[in-house]
Amino acid sequence: MATILAATREGLHTLGSASESVELADRSVTFLATAGSEVWAIVDGTEIWRRADGAWTQVTAMQDLRATCLAYTDRWLIGTSEAHLFELTEGTLTRVDAFDRIEGRETWYTPWGGPPDTRSCSEWDEHVYVNVHVGGIVHTDDAGATWSPTIDIDADVHQVTTTEGMVLAACAGGIATSEDHGATWSWHTDGLEHRYARAVTVWGDTVLLSTSRGPRGGEAAIYRAPIAGGTFERCRAGLPAWFDDNIDSHCLDAPPGYQGTGAANSPAVTSGMPRCDQLSTGKSDSPLHR
Repeated sequence: MATILAATREGLHTLGSASESVELADRSVTFLATAGSEVWAIVDGTEIWRRADGAWTQVTAMQDLRATCLAYTDRWLIGTSEAHLFELTEGTLTRVDAFDRIEGRETWYTPWGGPPDTRSCSEWDEHVYVNVHVGGIVHTDDAGATWSPTIDIDADVHQVTTTEGMVLAACAGGIATSEDHGATWSWHTDGLEHRYARAVTVWGDTVLLSTSRGPRGGEAAIYRAPIAGGTFERCRAGLPAWFDDNIDSHCLDAPPGYQGTGAANSPAVTSGMPRCDQLSTGKSDSPLHR
């Protein structure tokens, strides 16, 4: 049985074992990532913590910025508020200056007029993809020395993930995929009752996607389709007819390493409720791709 880690505003809950446990109690845990047997977390918005051999230790803390996402490539990357990116090496934070010089950065925005944030990041081999909301997805294949914009920023990407070299983006108008490192994109919406997508993950040869009526949610649901393409089908078994709130970015996950589509009606999922910020399932010898 997969172990489910649920990041909440009151600590990290572990489900699926003999008894539920709470770690980092009374702390707000907003993001989880894994590397091998280690679990990393963003705590109270600014602190980066690591669990190794069952013990939690603080690794570092952001200054003047809020940490928004983590990803392990050949090193740890930390996305932040105001659309910045840091790399973490042996406990030392270094701002990725090349990320701040991306072509078109001055056009990034938010619908409410505030500064954009780095929202999600993922990798496959040497290719790293970072999603800015609202600023599209930028790509590097030279360890962050240079970055290039990919998808149109007005696609309004909410999460990027990767699998077998494919890039998948949950967007305001459905899901977009690329098989040439973001040079071109294909859109997939067949079968979706609503196209506003917030979360995406891959389960073997199946893609799972959350959609709703729009930014305020309404008739939110999970859909599945073959990763190779095809019509989306709404997941129903074991789930409510609809979720009221959005199933938000990073709140949809699947066991790492699973092959096949037989059980894809049972993903780990939470709607965007105030008390639950992210789900992570299982353990893997490689990081979960975010």
